[in-house]
Amino acid sequence: MSNNTNALEIVDLRAGYDASDVLLGISLHVGLRERVGLFGPNGHGKTTLLNTISHVIGPRAGSIRFMGEAIDALASQKIVARGLIHVPQANRLFPDMEIMETLELAAFTPRAQKELKTNLECVLSLFPRLAERRRQQCKTLSGGERQMLSIGVGLMCAPRMLMLDEPTLGLSPKLKDELAEAIAEISSRGIPLLLVEQDIAFVLSLVDRMYLVDHGEISREINRGAEVDHQDIMDMYFGSERA
Repeated sequence: MSNNTNALEIVDLRAGYDASDVLLGISLHVGLRERVGLFGPNGHGKTTLLNTISHVIGPRAGSIRFMGEAIDALASQKIVARGLIHVPQANRLFPDMEIMETLELAAFTPRAQKELKTNLECVLSLFPRLAERRRQQCKTLSGGERQMLSIGVGLMCAPRMLMLDEPTLGLSPKLKDELAEAIAEISSRGIPLLLVEQDIAFVLSLVDRMYLVDHGEISREINRGAEVDHQDIMDMYFGSERA
């Protein structure tokens, strides 16, 4: 039975590419107002998990429920229409489009259209650089500005939940701090969050709980307030150099 206190529930999820399984029976949940992190080495299933939730690839077994509704058999556009929004890696933007065109195009569902003005004001307030550069083409933006725009595109979809895949990849410490403040502000508005990150300090500064992903499985769950030794976690995944 679905737990109506959760935005997202995943049970025994398996998925992969061609003949290989990458996810080997992952189970996790995200509460209705909760921020949850995913941390682990590259290639162990974090991006595959987000791609499976949003049906970029189809699950092979297990179940995915969003706001109490089974979505594992739904097409990606129907998942977006229900408000589960995935902001992938690599700033996948149309390079020749202007910032404002990009943001307005993102509000393509009926629900997002109704909230277009409010969400646009929110995005431009959250990311003043985008407001200043609103008539610039996407290809002229810096890496940090493109990441801000990618998150802005997600917000224009009127999310009931947001999934972010390594939003700080390649950014300077200053831009990471700016992005952390923006993500915290988004979450403070009641939008549940599933955050994939390689920067463990960044994850722990933002989330209520964190799952450690190891070879396609959840190896550990760390709850808010628990004593966490950052170095022990790094050693667990990447090997210890300590004597």
